[in-house]
Amino acid sequence: MMSQVVILSGSPNPGSRLAGITQYVESHLSEKGISFNHITVASLPAEDLIHARFDSPAIVEAAAIVEAADVVIIASPVYKASFTGVLKTFLDLLPQKGLTDKFVTPLFIGGTIAHLLSIDYALKPVLSSLNAKHFGSGVYAIDSQIARIDAGVGESQFELNDELKQRLDASVAEIVEELRIRKIK
Repeated sequence: MMSQVVILSGSPNPGSRLAGITQYVESHLSEKGISFNHITVASLPAEDLIHARFDSPAIVEAAAIVEAADVVIIASPVYKASFTGVLKTFLDLLPQKGLTDKFVTPLFIGGTIAHLLSIDYALKPVLSSLNAKHFGSGVYAIDSQIARIDAGVGESQFELNDELKQRLDASVAEIVEELRIRKIK
């Protein structure tokens, strides 16, 4: 069975604070019995992304995961007032109407609140060109809301502040409700 939810992570750094956000969301989706896939775009073959190899096996597989999902979570740090270039290279390889009938939820993180509108002014026009019409409220976090915990196990662990957890919980609740509605239809 294909996942109902796919998380597209646009961070070029797997240990970034964005991982704290996606791990939190994954944990809460799992608790609610919702299946998901996580595509870390930076782990796809760079040559395929840069040279727009639509027919590359890795790109075809990742695009099929997006196509099969009901919900697409777009997670990215903000660089230069926008989402990452690595994420854009993957979005460019999705079919023209690749987000038709998808419920899309952005999860962004930036250094300050100054780039809050990057979701509306940088991401949403690109998603709209892929025919995305149904958006969750999403979450914009700032770096100071996520503390990196040294667990000494080689994998980054994070502690999120309560306000961020509440907003992520609300975002997950929106996703759960959307999936419930889709199941009824």
